[in-house]
Amino acid sequence: MSLSSSSSLVVEPFKKRKRCPKVFRFNSFGDPGSPFSCSGPFRENVRFFVQECGELDECTVLGNPLWCTLLVHNKSNLMAPLYTVEEDVYQSSHPFCDYCRSAGWSGHLVTKRKYHFIIPADSVWHKPIDDGALDNQSHLLHGVIHCNGCGHLLCINGFDGGSKVLSGREIMDLWDRICTNLKARIISVEDVSRKRSMDLRLLHGVAYGHSWFGRWGYRFCRGSFGITEKNYYEAIEFLGSLELDETARDLSKTKCHKEIKQMIRCYRDMSETQITTIRELLRFMLTVKPRAPVTKIAATCSDVPPYNSRKSTRQALSDRTNIMKEKSVRYKKFSTVVANMDSRWPKRRLEFAAQVIVDALKEHKGVKSGSGGMTRQDVRDVARLHIGDTGLLDYVLKSLNNVIVGNYVVRRMVNPNTRILEYTIHEPGNVIKEPEEEPEVKVRGDLQIESSRVPGYDVNSDVLSVYKNVLLGYPNSEQVDLAVQTILDSRHFVKEFGLMEEMEQELAFTCKLKPNFADTKYDLREPGCGEIVKVPLHATVGDLKQAAEAALRDSYCIAERLIVTDIAELMGVRNEELLFGLIQSGVELCVWGIAIDLCTPLKYQGGADNWKVMCECGAQDDDGERMVACDICEVWQHTRCSGIDDSETVPPLFVCTGCCDSLAPPRIEAASDMDCVDAYLISPEPTHLLEYGFSY
Repeated sequence: MSLSSSSSLVVEPFKKRKRCPKVFRFNSFGDPGSPFSCSGPFRENVRFFVQECGELDECTVLGNPLWCTLLVHNKSNLMAPLYTVEEDVYQSSHPFCDYCRSAGWSGHLVTKRKYHFIIPADSVWHKPIDDGALDNQSHLLHGVIHCNGCGHLLCINGFDGGSKVLSGREIMDLWDRICTNLKARIISVEDVSRKRSMDLRLLHGVAYGHSWFGRWGYRFCRGSFGITEKNYYEAIEFLGSLELDETARDLSKTKCHKEIKQMIRCYRDMSETQITTIRELLRFMLTVKPRAPVTKIAATCSDVPPYNSRKSTRQALSDRTNIMKEKSVRYKKFSTVVANMDSRWPKRRLEFAAQVIVDALKEHKGVKSGSGGMTRQDVRDVARLHIGDTGLLDYVLKSLNNVIVGNYVVRRMVNPNTRILEYTIHEPGNVIKEPEEEPEVKVRGDLQIESSRVPGYDVNSDVLSVYKNVLLGYPNSEQVDLAVQTILDSRHFVKEFGLMEEMEQELAFTCKLKPNFADTKYDLREPGCGEIVKVPLHATVGDLKQAAEAALRDSYCIAERLIVTDIAELMGVRNEELLFGLIQSGVELCVWGIAIDLCTPLKYQGGADNWKVMCECGAQDDDGERMVACDICEVWQHTRCSGIDDSETVPPLFVCTGCCDSLAPPRIEAASDMDCVDAYLISPEPTHLLEYGFSY
């Protein structure tokens, strides 16, 4: 296996510790049986995983043990470190899980351990992970799974998130394989992903009927502001079924009317199937690849010119097309150029050298603002401070012309004054400016030549135009606005992996903990999910009780000293009785026990606060949105529903509408004497309102 120098940097810390890191293939890691196969519950599988696939690191993260697994990417041959951190809840500064609360799992019991799976940004793969890793949002992958198998996907950052190696889809595939193989129970994700200023949950929801995460089986979990699953799918269906012809008519008085109409016509012509709705249009646009620039020509059929005249017209059009091609130079990404190179240097080193050259040009441009570019020798000398291989530098410099590296275009041209070849950098927007106004149509005889950007040339811009002008800017339609807002307010999605496959020689059950009859004076909520318990076929009722007791003790803080006394579904059955034939495998069981620590603060993931939510939108639980509590009734409600904009700060004193109505004096329905009314209006302010800072 040949590894690049970057991979060697990742391996180097292990060599210093005289240990051999475990290396696996990125694109197949987590496949069934590759490199491990698990059949037990998650709490057991994850321990087996770190033992078989991880290398225990001498460093820790906030005192928690850390394992590292190296994954070699198939295409780039680079090695990405996958870190696994076992967080001890008893020692954690954040024992409660905010992500559980936002997902609606406030009633889940607090687990003893949480396992973090992290792939850091590729720029720090060669550096050790630090104590701030658990709160870092720049990781390529960060997921956390409680030891009971319930977890959360916290962040995915592919190419759009700054990665130069891994795409978001590759990372998501890896995460899904890990969860599946380790037998995770249910995983939540808060979808706030954006691409080119577009919210993907809205774009993909309209185009495909589900969010971007839906392709991996994630479905609606809960909406903010009282939105239900029915509201969500009705909104998606309504927007997706908007007819294009009717939409074009509704947009007839807007500035974007001609652009949208031309776009609809263009993609209908390109498609082999009929496109009638917004869903069909967006779905086709998201699958079609950008085409080469085209000059659109519309010719009238009447008064066809004679042959010679037609020939001169064709020649004129040919000349104009050549001019248009010269003016619309397309800049290739350096990664694309590298892919077509027959080089002895790996792709990573070529891209690194190109980035060093761009940094040198940026520094030169910043120091000598307004001056020309840098000569080839000057660029080479500066780059040699970072790269000693001059052959590599010469090879890359030769390839840098009209090439995009990072966020800049590198151009090579001869300075007209010095007659010396120079390199310059420009921002793409300053090199290619697309007109924002309506298309300019020039008439030449019987021909109309459209000189603006042609629909279908830049598909990404076309999608953005439909997103902004149709979905977000639909004119005078409360229904469209409400449907869009409903989808944008639905950010929480989950994937349920279901119970593990039944083994021929084992019985599996889901055991939920209930307090014993003597403990009913304590408030024990319905546990969100039970614990997976497996016993052999010849196990007895007593064996099941012992296995359930061990599993619950191992998983939950509240069950540290639990003693299982009964199983509701097996009441009256002796402990010596065999389970086989008595109860069906895979069912959910209610387990009663004593010595449950109902006084511990580590009881529920929502914490000890039993705060009340009652908002006019219908929400009765924390949904992760900003809230404010009434200073009189102490009931929480959304700031947005209370008329407080997200950009505004919450006032130090807040009284809800209900309390305001109860405090306000009764209105005067009628008065026969105007003097009486005037006297009432100028009377002193009521003292009970002044108490709370109100002026009447």
